[in-house]
Amino acid sequence: MRVAGGGLVRRWGGRAVGLAITGVSLYIVAPSLLSLFGAWPRLADVEPWWFPVLALLETCSFAALWWLARLALTQQADDNAVDEAPPPGHPGWGTIATAQLAGNAASKVVPGGAATGSVVQAKLLIQAGQPSAVVASAVTAIGLMTTGVLLLLPVLTVPALLIGPPPARQLELGLLVSLIMAIVIVGLGLTALTWSRFVVVVGRAAGRIIHVVKRSVTADSCAAQLVTQRDRVAAAFKGRWWAAALAAAANRMFDYAALVVALVALNAHARPSEVLLAYVVAQALAMVPVTPGGLGFVDAGLAALLVVIGIPADTALIGTLLYRLVSFWLPIPVGLLAWAGWRIHRHVTNPSRTKAPPSLGDDA
Repeated sequence: MRVAGGGLVRRWGGRAVGLAITGVSLYIVAPSLLSLFGAWPRLADVEPWWFPVLALLETCSFAALWWLARLALTQQADDNAVDEAPPPGHPGWGTIATAQLAGNAASKVVPGGAATGSVVQAKLLIQAGQPSAVVASAVTAIGLMTTGVLLLLPVLTVPALLIGPPPARQLELGLLVSLIMAIVIVGLGLTALTWSRFVVVVGRAAGRIIHVVKRSVTADSCAAQLVTQRDRVAAAFKGRWWAAALAAAANRMFDYAALVVALVALNAHARPSEVLLAYVVAQALAMVPVTPGGLGFVDAGLAALLVVIGIPADTALIGTLLYRLVSFWLPIPVGLLAWAGWRIHRHVTNPSRTKAPPSLGDDA
């Protein structure tokens, strides 16, 4: 009984602690969530044609992720085919989109955030016939690529923030800024993937900064770790580097463009660079797994940051709600429908394969 009890504690203790943290966090952000939800009726004041524009931008952002996933899975499958007979087939667009949508929905409703979403995404891809090693390498590379782009954005906003104020109605230029930033990201991405010296210099510079607050990190250790991660990404997208960099940049920039359009729809006025910085901070908050998908923290943080950069509080609140409607809330039912359709399709075509692999099924 003691062994069984200990196993039960080990199995469910961590989950109980995680749920407790999530519950406390939701309680803390409850006032901001209630304020946000109370503003829903004011969305009726937004011109109806803005909604399909926002949905299109978010669809393009998701499609860029599907493209990135297909690049990684195709490359990993080709590399794996050297040692396998017959080689695994390349996954179709429908399979990749379904897996990503289901994983994204899981990351927004289940504690664990991106980690849980990655498990669900990997589970569906493995069920579709992709080797587990291929899926694991591809999912890791995708995470490193998209996170790297996110970390790059604040650095690129610094020059724009140092320049004097642009014209009064400058927020409309945010769409042009997103295109320019995408081009710059692709260029820097290709440089990092092909030029090791550049990665070493960046890693050493970052290491010196980090060493000030964390003495155990040195310039050399940070550079070595950065090169190791770069090598993993470079290997995952070998021969497809420019396409991978473009897909990762498009994923972030279409999402940022959706935030810009949400504010333009409300006739808000702000500098695109400052909106970009607010966007980056909000995305960073979403990566902290205290609530599913950063629920509450992202909403409150983004609205507060928009107020800081000069947008009126009411406009910032409605703009945040409009953006989160298409980037957070709408993808949840879409992902659940994609997952349900996948399960039904598998049950109809091959009932004996509806069960998930034990290794991933137990975790999910």
